This record gives sequence, C-alpha cells and structure tokens, in this order.
Amino acid sequence: MKIPVSFTLSALCVATALTTAFAADVPPGTVLAEHQTLVRHLKDEPASLDPAKAVGLPEIQVLRDLFEGLVNQNEKGELVPGVATQWQSSDNRIWTFKLRDNAQWSDGTPVTAQDFVYSWQRMVDPKMTSPFAWIFSLAGMTHAQAIIDGKQSPTTLGVSAVDAHTLKVTLDKPLPWFPALAANVALYPVKKNNVEQGGDWTRPGNLVGNGAFVLKDRVVNEKLVLVPNSHYWDHAKTVLTQVTFLPVNQESAATKRYLANDIDITESFPKNLYQKLKKEIPDQVFTPPQLGTYYYAFNTQKGPTADARVRLALSMTIDRRLMAEKVLGTGEKPAWRFTPDVTAGFTPAPSEWEEMSQQELNAQAKTLLQAAGYGPSRPLDLTLLYNTSENHQKIAIAVASMWKKNLGVEVKLKNQEWKTYIDSRNTGNFDVIRASWVGDYNEPSTFLSLLSSTHSGNIARFNNPDYDKILQQAAQETSATARNADYNSAERIIASQAPIAPIYQYTNGRLIKPWLKGYPINNPEDVAYSRTMYILKH
Repeated sequence: MKIPVSFTLSALCVATALTTAFAADVPPGTVLAEHQTLVRHLKDEPASLDPAKAVGLPEIQVLRDLFEGLVNQNEKGELVPGVATQWQSSDNRIWTFKLRDNAQWSDGTPVTAQDFVYSWQRMVDPKMTSPFAWIFSLAGMTHAQAIIDGKQSPTTLGVSAVDAHTLKVTLDKPLPWFPALAANVALYPVKKNNVEQGGDWTRPGNLVGNGAFVLKDRVVNEKLVLVPNSHYWDHAKTVLTQVTFLPVNQESAATKRYLANDIDITESFPKNLYQKLKKEIPDQVFTPPQLGTYYYAFNTQKGPTADARVRLALSMTIDRRLMAEKVLGTGEKPAWRFTPDVTAGFTPAPSEWEEMSQQELNAQAKTLLQAAGYGPSRPLDLTLLYNTSENHQKIAIAVASMWKKNLGVEVKLKNQEWKTYIDSRNTGNFDVIRASWVGDYNEPSTFLSLLSSTHSGNIARFNNPDYDKILQQAAQETSATARNADYNSAERIIASQAPIAPIYQYTNGRLIKPWLKGYPINNPEDVAYSRTMYILKH
C-alpha cells in the first residue's frame, strides 16, 4: 500500500516523527456531532482478521483499524510515522527503524521490535501458507524465498531486534522504496502470546491489537463493531467513539442503506446509478483515480485457456473502450496494460492494441481462435467465475456477450460468495476468473510481480522464465530508465501471452455523507484509517 514519494538510491533516507501526521485533524470552530459513531460499508465479510491470512480489501479495511505497522500513509499517499518514528538507511539495503517508546498493545503491554521479528517470521513460515508471504521475497529480505520454499528456518529471515525499540532489516539488494512496503498489512505486528494462546484469537474479547481501535463485537455476515483502543499511543486524538463495518456484497443494497442514512460511506455504488446519484446528491458522489486494475485471469495450466491463442482471442475481443465509457462510465480508463498509467516510476510504451480499432482486434481474434481449433462446428465452451457483486455481474454479462457475438463462445456465468470464490481461485477451479489489484505500494512491481512464477498471487498460474528473468533484472537496476525499460518488456510478454486480460483502470467510486470528514478520498491506494475521521453536527 504505498507512496508517490521519490527515493534516491545513494542518498540517506530518513523520516522523523510528525506528531499530528495521521490523527483526526479537526479545524478550529468545527461543531462536532454529539454521537461520534461511524458506519462503513464492506463489499464482503472478511475471511480472517489475522494479518497473515488477509486476502483482499474486506480484511484489509478492518485490519488497518485493529493493527498498526511501522509506517502509515497520509491523505496524499505519502509515508508518515506509525509505530516507527524514524527510519534510515545509508545504502538502501540495511534499514533501521526506531520504534516509539509509548506504542502499546490493547492489553497495555509495550509493542517491541521483537514483536515485528516474530510476526514477520510467522508470515514467511510455509506452515502459515500466508497469501502475502510473497512481499518478503519481493523485498529481497534475506533468506525470505528460501524460507517460503521450506529450505531454511523462519528464524533466519533478515530481520532482528537490536533492542526493544530498534528494528534492523537486511535485504539482499538495495531497495529504496522498502519503507513503502512496511505499511502493508502483511508487515503488521501480532502479539505472540495472543496468537499462540489457543482457540480463535481473532474473536471479540480475544484479539489483542496495537491499532487505534479494538474489536468489540462481530456477527458474521452482519457487522463488525470497533471501539477506541485506550492504550493506542495517539488515543487522545481519536474522535470517533465507535466504528461499525457492514458487509454488504450487493452495491444496490448498500446504496439503499446509504440513502436511508444507515451507512455513512460506501465502498462502491452500482455503475448504472451514477448519473442519477450525480444529479440527486452531487456533493456525495466521488470518483477519483485509484492505483488499481480490474482484470480477468485465465487458467494457463488446464482447460481451453491453457492455449495462448485462445487467451489472446478472448482478451482481444473485450471492447475496453466500450467497457470504460458505456458499461461503467464513471471515469474509468481502458486498461491496455496491467500497470495503471498513474503508477509512479512508469512511462508506458505504446500499446499495439490501443492503436487498433475494435473491428481489427475482433478479426485478428477470430483467426487466432480458428487456429486453436474452434469455430462454428466446434464452439468454445468455458466458465467465467466472479465473486458476488452487481458490478461484477454487469461486466461479466457484457464480456460474455462480446465473446458470443464475435467468437461464438458459449459462456457459463458463475458467481460465488467471497470465501467460496477465494477457495476456487486458490485451487485453480476456473477457466476465466474475475480479479483485481490495488497497489500495495506505488511502483510498477506491485502489479507485474503478481505474474512471476513464484508469486502466491499468480492466479493465472503463469510460468514464463523470460518474464521472471526480466523482473529479477528490474529489481537490480540502478537506473530508473533501465528499470522502466524492463517493466515495459514485462508488459510486452503479458500482451503476447495473455495470462490475464486487463479491462479497466480503477476509479475510487464511493458515496460519502457530507457530515463525514477526514476520509482521504485522494489517497491513490485508498488507504483509510478510521482514526482520521469525525462526524459533523447535522
């Protein structure tokens, strides 16, 4: 989850504490509501409240309130202190983080450097099978990949506690944006004796966190209720007295509850209501750009989509211009590549497909599919899987129609609830599956690394040695120009092999009540902490 901040490879990178960096900033004279209770919408029920088991935004949004990492982001996406007040490196390879001495767990005990050592070692332990273990490998943390592969003990990971308030991180190679990675939920600390006490340690009354809030109540598929953590180091600046997360996977249902004042902020809204909402409540509709890409992943290991010609034909016939402008129509941009245009440190090369008309793409796609052995006498049959959502359904129907009209493909649409969908995704039980990625940090590798052969987020099971080699080379480049060239080479491989079909670049579409203030609507990664928010009198 990270930053549009530039780093230099040779400079000493140092950050110092900002005392009001991310507390609720209430302007003088503001009249606050008597009841500071916030209701936030989640798109689905969180699969887990264990940072090591988080798989998507439903988990991440809640975890940002229950836990805190070394660093955070402000409303612009810039790094600000979290548990760490300072971080520095003279070579971008060995990093030192100084922890604040007043950081505490919700049980009143101190947060120490050893807590981070334990948590990170736990994350890469292959016994955990953590969906985000790859971040440690991506960072090049010493021995991370060998540990994930089961070849070394987690205790050999390149992280150590110099003392109670000093954490040392050792990487195999310089990485100037490592602090950006440190804000990811995968690097949040958990308390050892809490985790290892037995039973479900993430239940209300059991969970011990170090964030601004604690879990008071949870009713699965109904609500999660959080209240302020009195032991949080900046507790005095937390304004809200309660935050309730409501998991509602139907955008229309969430919007209806929003309009009835049951919800203060939604995660999204139905695309077909955009014009109506913009007309009726213009000051409550927001659609800023977001560092994310919506895409379809193809099963590259089995079934008809194991053939690259089939994948290319399917990807070509998705009319991205029509999808962005008509089917969606809330400011989205066609995705001609995986990496969004707004990504820091990336200048995209021209896309061949972008320069072709849709008619030309359709004709080329038809030829490819025929070469793969499919046609009127042998139509292609496949299943398109998506997690339950009206917007996902709308997009799936549109894409299936394009495939049917232009290629004669028979498409079975299949939707699943979040947890079941995750199981299908993890086991490869699909032909084509809806997917998306919002950057974990603002740099092209957060997207491109997803398709490396060893990445746990490689939904398509794409395995291309040339692609892996290019990304490894990019990670070692000292020249930004050379690194950008590598990233464009990686994009060309994606375009030629089509393990995925990028469809559109995200906007952060949501509804926000006029009385809710402090939400960082312009954060490019949509990183939001409830501790920065407050309710006006209304």
